[in-house]
Amino acid sequence: RQMCIRDSNYCTAFPIGTLLAQTWNTDLVNRVGKAIGEEMVEIGVTLWLAPGMNIHRDPLCGRNFEYYSEDPLISGEAAASETKGVQTYEDGTKTGVGVTLKHFAFNNQESERFNNNSVMSERAAREIYLKGFQIAVEKAQPDYIMSSYNSINGVQTFLHYGLLTEILRNEWGFRGFVMTDWNPMDNFTGRRGLKYLSLIHI
Repeated sequence: RQMCIRDSNYCTAFPIGTLLAQTWNTDLVNRVGKAIGEEMVEIGVTLWLAPGMNIHRDPLCGRNFEYYSEDPLISGEAAASETKGVQTYEDGTKTGVGVTLKHFAFNNQESERFNNNSVMSERAAREIYLKGFQIAVEKAQPDYIMSSYNSINGVQTFLHYGLLTEILRNEWGFRGFVMTDWNPMDNFTGRRGLKYLSLIHI
């Protein structure tokens, strides 16, 4: 039998996103980001899979604790401050470590989180669900963005050219790396995949 030994490090349990947003204090959130970035550099972690940016729409959403707020302005300003804190030193130079804004986008409920279809107007999308991401991208230029599992108006977010290229890159000027959430292709294969097979052209 093979033994698997995993490296681990002691680290600080920082306050959750909701608690940080409740301070309404972007300077404080920035200082928390700097402390996180310093710790990442110290222990050799280059990528933080946070902060979570989705809107508190459903109180039963299992990820609400890591999302900031039900308000896109508060969410965007908090994420921008935390991102700057992690990714830049006091003198403005880059720390060499980065954040991952997630889950892009419309991932606001727990039921069928892996394959639900968020149906909404462009106005609702831009004014509520995308606005926080836009603020954070334009003000802080995060290194990474993680797409979500769900679909938007019938197209999965990690395949959505309009969302990931036209809006994120062409409109907002995002220059970083887009990653998928873990194993999104499960939505096309296996138990969750049957209804999505028509989208694949091989």
